Amino acid sequence: MIRAIGQKLFGGKDNLAITLEQDLLEVKGMLLSEINFDFDKFMLINEEDSIQYLQSIDGFNNENIEELAELLAQIGYNLKSDASKNYLLKALLLYKFINQSTKTFSFERENNIKKIEDLLYE
Repeated sequence: MIRAIGQKLFGGKDNLAITLEQDLLEVKGMLLSEINFDFDKFMLINEEDSIQYLQSIDGFNNENIEELAELLAQIGYNLKSDASKNYLLKALLLYKFINQSTKTFSFERENNIKKIEDLLYE
């Protein structure tokens, strides 16, 4: 589901900020109706509660959490507003959680973490 959403948002078309924001509204509705995931609530809650919220949703395993991190990072990179930072911070949180919970090393994940940290902390 999350992969399909990423494809919808970033699947090869020109994504002007207005289009991205409109598509994001539609995606939020899909997530809520399909898997009972309240995207806006997730974006507002603190780090610890964010992880607990994801773990409380059936079907959200580490692979899905990493997919969500990728989606959030892509939104953060492409959104041309102050909210961009919030998406990147949530993505960073999820990537670091995956590192801790899986105890497996991923070059791709580490590159994603470095890219986000470079953008956030330059």
